Amino acid sequence: MSKNPVVWFEIYVDNMARAQKFYESVLDISLEVLQDPNDSGVEMLSFPSDMEEYGSTGALVKMEGFSAGGNSTLIYFSCEDCAVEEARVDLAGGRVLRPKMAIDAYGFISLATDTEGNMFGLHSNI
Repeated sequence: MSKNPVVWFEIYVDNMARAQKFYESVLDISLEVLQDPNDSGVEMLSFPSDMEEYGSTGALVKMEGFSAGGNSTLIYFSCEDCAVEEARVDLAGGRVLRPKMAIDAYGFISLATDTEGNMFGLHSNI
């Protein structure tokens, strides 16, 4: 594989409005409605993206038969200083699991759970 392996991610949620408020509050972003191309009843809100920039994007997804939490995939969101976003987690209804910590020469991370029970990471170089 010659390119970055992740091109898209989905975070499954049980309560879209609650999850939207959480991620918009913690990451200080606006999520946008992503239309279901198959009209299959899937509800999606996409994270901001710029196809000309480094990294991947994804969406919050609410789909019948796929509940939130308890999965084994961990997504890291890029931050200037992960302590800033970490400070917003509890206020937005989530929980910080591991406060900002150094990961050797690779920068710093924080681990938290969202309002849906999904664990996610925050990463920064400072």
